[in-house]
Amino acid sequence: MTKELIKKREDPGTFTILYTIGMLQFAKALCDLGASINLMPYAIYKQLGLGEPKATTMRLFMADCSIKHPVGILYDILVKVDWFIFLANFVILEREIDAEIPNILGRPFLEIGQALVDVESGELRFRVNEDEVTFNI
Repeated sequence: MTKELIKKREDPGTFTILYTIGMLQFAKALCDLGASINLMPYAIYKQLGLGEPKATTMRLFMADCSIKHPVGILYDILVKVDWFIFLANFVILEREIDAEIPNILGRPFLEIGQALVDVESGELRFRVNEDEVTFNI
């Protein structure tokens, strides 16, 4: 009996989605299954005018091994993805804005949207009850 080896594939890279918070539309949010929080830069928080974030003693251990202390946490922010509107919490961090991908949506957001990632087909699906929206990633 001969078994075929599974062929190696290219790294699919990161996946992003289009979304809106308040009156600001963002072309890309990084959907990061490795992130346990949703992250928003302080400058975007100020643009949105979403009220005062709640103080936190949280510390973030960054990829560059630095430790950051967030400004605070915003709770129950409305995030529109296609025709769905989700409530999400965001950790506000004083950092430079990545012009291409300003915010990070982590596992908490992906769980709320019942996100399914199909790496092989390059699709990310959000579901609410029987409704579904699909993004090509």
